[in-house]
Amino acid sequence: MSTLKRLTFMLLLLFLILIPVACSNSNAELEKVRLAEVTRSIFYAPLYAAISEGFFEDEGIDLELTTTWGGDTTMTTLLSDGADVALVGAETSIYVYAQEANDPAINFAALTQTDGTFLVSREKLDSFEWSDLKDSTFLGQRVGGMPQMVGEHVLKQHGIDPHGDLELIQSIDFGNIPSAFASGTGDFVQLFEPQATQFENEGIGYIVASFGEESGLVPYTGFMSKQSFIDENAETLEAFTRALYKGQQWVEEQPVDIIASSIADFFEDTDEELIAQVIERYQSQGSYATDPLLTEEAWKQLQLIMDQAGELPQEVNFTELVNTSIAESVME
Repeated sequence: MSTLKRLTFMLLLLFLILIPVACSNSNAELEKVRLAEVTRSIFYAPLYAAISEGFFEDEGIDLELTTTWGGDTTMTTLLSDGADVALVGAETSIYVYAQEANDPAINFAALTQTDGTFLVSREKLDSFEWSDLKDSTFLGQRVGGMPQMVGEHVLKQHGIDPHGDLELIQSIDFGNIPSAFASGTGDFVQLFEPQATQFENEGIGYIVASFGEESGLVPYTGFMSKQSFIDENAETLEAFTRALYKGQQWVEEQPVDIIASSIADFFEDTDEELIAQVIERYQSQGSYATDPLLTEEAWKQLQLIMDQAGELPQEVNFTELVNTSIAESVME
C-alpha cells in the first residue's frame, strides 16, 4: 500500500472513531431536568411544542417528562426529590407552605393563565342563562381542586349557591367524570378538553359556557421547584424557562394545524383534527400564557377563589411563593 493510501486510510479510520466520540460528548453536555406533570392535557400545548420543536435541547437541557396524575402525587414527587420541577396548580404550593414546610415549593414560571374547563349541557340549548343550572343536577370536580373552586366561584358570581340551588355531585373520580356523564349522570357537567369538544362533536353534550372566560386570569397551572433547588440551579432553571418561553411564543405565532401536528405524538389516541379544535378554543379565550411571568394580580385572584371556596389555609404574600426573577431574566 502506498504512503498516500495508508495516510488516507488512517485519516478515514480516525474520522470514524471521532464521530461517535463527538456525539457522545454533545449528549453529555445536556443537563437532565426531571419534570413531573400533574396530567397529560392539550391545555399544556406550549410545553409539548417546546419539547417537540427541540427548544429544550437548544438550551442544553435533556428533559425527562413524567405524568404523575394528580396534584397530591405530583407535589409528593417534587418534595421527595423524585422530580426537579413540577407542573401543577399554584394552589398546591400554598397548601404545602401552610404546613410550614422547611423547603417550600416556589412558582417560577406560568404555563396557563385561565381555568381550562367548560360547562357542558346534556340538552342543546338555544340560549343559555346561568340561571338554567338552578334545580339541575351538576356533575362537578373534586373538592379542593382548582376546577371545582373556580366552578363554585363562577356560579356564585351569577347568583347561584353551588350547595343550595342545585344538586352538586362531587363523589366521582376525576378520570371517571366524562364516562359518568356519557352514561346519563347529571344535567350539566364541568369538563376539561378534549372531552368537552369530543362530546359536542358526538352529540353527547353541548358546550354552553367557559369557566376560563368567566373567572378571569388566574395562575392555573405553572412550574415550581423547591427553594433549595432554585438556589442551587438558577442557571438551569433559566435555560428551562427560556425554552418554555420559546414554546409559548411559537404557539402564539403558529396556525393551529401546525401546532396540532407538532404535539400530536403526545396524544396518540386523539385525532389530530380534534387536537386542533381544542387548541383553537383555548387560544381564543387566552388560556395559554404567552410568557412565563406570573403576576401579582393573578396570584391575588387565585387566593380569592380559594378563600370563597373555603379552601385557603392562610393568605400568602406574593413574594413568599413566587419567584419572578427567572422569568424576567429570560424575557429581557
